[in-house]
Amino acid sequence: MYFSVTQSKRVLASAIVAMVSIAPCVGADEPKASENQVTSDVVYATADGIEMKLDLRVPATGVSTHHNSAKPALVVWIHGGGWRAGSRKKCPLTDLTQHGFAVASISYRFTDKAIFPAQIHDCKAAIRWLRAHQDQYGYDASWIAVAGSSAGGHLALLLGTSGGIGEMEGNLGEHGDQSSTIQAVIDYFGPSDFILRGKTQPERAYTTESGSLALLGGLRDGKVDPRMESMASPASYVSSNDPPLLVFHGTEDQTVLMDQSQRIVALYNEAGLSARLISVEGAGHGGKAFFTKDHFQRALDFLVQYPPAIASND
Repeated sequence: MYFSVTQSKRVLASAIVAMVSIAPCVGADEPKASENQVTSDVVYATADGIEMKLDLRVPATGVSTHHNSAKPALVVWIHGGGWRAGSRKKCPLTDLTQHGFAVASISYRFTDKAIFPAQIHDCKAAIRWLRAHQDQYGYDASWIAVAGSSAGGHLALLLGTSGGIGEMEGNLGEHGDQSSTIQAVIDYFGPSDFILRGKTQPERAYTTESGSLALLGGLRDGKVDPRMESMASPASYVSSNDPPLLVFHGTEDQTVLMDQSQRIVALYNEAGLSARLISVEGAGHGGKAFFTKDHFQRALDFLVQYPPAIASND
């Protein structure tokens, strides 16, 4: 069912071209395996015979934690790749375990298997699974941040803005009693508004090679369904209850234009929300420039800024 922005927020009360997977983090050395409890290839949900999996790293006992909790808070990474490629195995934020955070990296269905909203349904199922298993693995999921690059940034944004919207939730997995609400978002150059994208960069948005074209179900009568464009756009759902946002975007990005990040930050500001856009000078669409020591520190500072006291699992 299609909802306008207003209709969607009432419910709350009751592709871009194929995107490049980014390089591993260069902000610090990769933590040694012995320092973390590492659990790989865990199936969090199954749909149409397809297993969605996640990898989980939890800091070893003795690593200092933030948020006044005896257990590490959780950051969930969503990889890019135009919604049709990429791997959760390339997670650039694993060094967060050295700073008292658990890190999960999740997979989701690609567009050759299912179109939108399957991808956001998968991500929300992963959040519910992670909440249901927090005691088993030793992290605190009362506060969850999500981060992602490119297509993964789009899904991270959508997790942040679509909380409580039924059509975005799905019913995958075995943990429907758990909340999929998240408490902070870090977006690396993800698209936020497909309607805007179609206007400002039509030559990239909806060609036959475009990842977003496949995501939104292809052409109908020679056009992309505008309802799908709106439904898949994080910008469609911004409201005053959305979590704080940090965005990184390269000034030379020709795959996802800077206006996508400017758009979501402007909407956040209009709603009185916390949002910051960091322009990465000279950077294109992905690469090591986003994960230098300084930018890694900016992401870390953002994460420790918001304690669980403001978090809500409603």
